[in-house]
Amino acid sequence: MNTKRSSKTPASTEAQQPEGLLLPVPGLSYGVLDELLGYALRRAQNALYLDFYRATQGDDISPQRFAALVLVAENPGMRQGLLAQAMGLHRSGALRLTDWLTEQGWVERRDDPLDARSWGLHLTPNGRRRLSRIEQAVRAHDRALVLALGEGGSTLKTGLERLAWAATAAAQPVPAPGVTQGRKKPQQRAGSSKS
Repeated sequence: MNTKRSSKTPASTEAQQPEGLLLPVPGLSYGVLDELLGYALRRAQNALYLDFYRATQGDDISPQRFAALVLVAENPGMRQGLLAQAMGLHRSGALRLTDWLTEQGWVERRDDPLDARSWGLHLTPNGRRRLSRIEQAVRAHDRALVLALGEGGSTLKTGLERLAWAATAAAQPVPAPGVTQGRKKPQQRAGSSKS
């Protein structure tokens, strides 16, 4: 029996296949889902991912990989932790993404000249060429989407950004009583009196 496993699993070598469209199924009741903004966004997200995948077919790229390439290109020397923060990823997710990009030869890790314990991410010449080609396809894909929306296309992005900020603010924890903006209320020392 051959127990040797390939070091590259399909998930690590190919952009994740997009899910199917979430088109309404005739005769199926969706109840409250039809009223929810989040569900409409999820339907749109699936459709956009499929269209992105079609527009970049053959490049083994996903929206997440594309975003990482752009961020590294625009911020040479950025640290992996900052990439994780910018993309809303856990450290392990950023590590896997960075490993994949370096395996492709699109990104390289270089020692930080100011801190020997750290390294930064840089696009390679191959990565720059690849990004240039992919960016052209993604821009054409985006222009087609905005055109398809007609007059509302130009304002949708602004509305979505406002929605993201509103949802982020709503998700922030409410400070406990006696705690203000990251600082705890000063506690009295034993034996001191209140005046």
